[in-house]
Amino acid sequence: MKLHLLDRSSTGNTSITVSQNNYKNFLKVWHFHEELELVYIIKSTGTRFVGDSIEKFQSGEVILIGKNVPHMWLNDEAYFEENSCLTAQAVSVHFKDNFVGKEFLSLPEMQPISHLLKKAAQGIKFNNVTDNIKNELLNLSSLNPAIKITRIIEILSKLEQTQHYTLLSSNGFINTFHQTENKRLNTIYEYVYQNFHTPISSKDVAELANMNASAFSRFFKTIHRKPFTRFLNEIRIGFACKMLLENKESITSIAYACGFGNISNFNRQFRIIKNESPSSFLSQHKKHL
Repeated sequence: MKLHLLDRSSTGNTSITVSQNNYKNFLKVWHFHEELELVYIIKSTGTRFVGDSIEKFQSGEVILIGKNVPHMWLNDEAYFEENSCLTAQAVSVHFKDNFVGKEFLSLPEMQPISHLLKKAAQGIKFNNVTDNIKNELLNLSSLNPAIKITRIIEILSKLEQTQHYTLLSSNGFINTFHQTENKRLNTIYEYVYQNFHTPISSKDVAELANMNASAFSRFFKTIHRKPFTRFLNEIRIGFACKMLLENKESITSIAYACGFGNISNFNRQFRIIKNESPSSFLSQHKKHL
């Protein structure tokens, strides 16, 4: 996936942009932008990519993504079929981290929201969001600009107070995404995302990064707090979870499709990363499908 910088700035001289989308499928582009993004998925399913997080998404979820965090909502294959009647519906709110001014966000009363926006650097999935908050997001576009700003602050305050949320991307990915090694890391990430289903060795990636194997190993582990092989296996297992939830292939077929050379290694790595077997993961999640 080639990473794209998109312009989400307001065209109407406003500090907040609210879009209510109703398309055949979401934008199939791995991208980032300066604005934070608050998304309510009204109706759609597929795979959500946020930083180095790969998870299945479904209708009803609410996500807050920080500025310059790479992300993409990739709909299931059925959405791209020629005669598909499926639609991808969502409310997207884009705003800068200083949309109400740095001084305002520095007020003691605003510290909880300020901390929430900082957490969003990893991407936040809010669990058990109330229908009241979802309806407020649905109605945002109909409000006048001044009321819209106060309503966004109210929504962020309510989301901040919930204790049920999940941070999506790893600190290692986010903290290094725009540092001096950005170009080298982007090359590594892009290569892994495009080729994780094929055999990949740390030596191959080291050569891609113009480093010797030992230097690359130290470099990667310093950044991610984990060896490259662990990072690669997490990407593979994340995609395996997507395929398991789609329930289109056998576990053995999924193991090979995700780049594992044999089923025993796939099962072993799945248990290490998910703390359960693929079959257990599937049976647990079927309850929610």
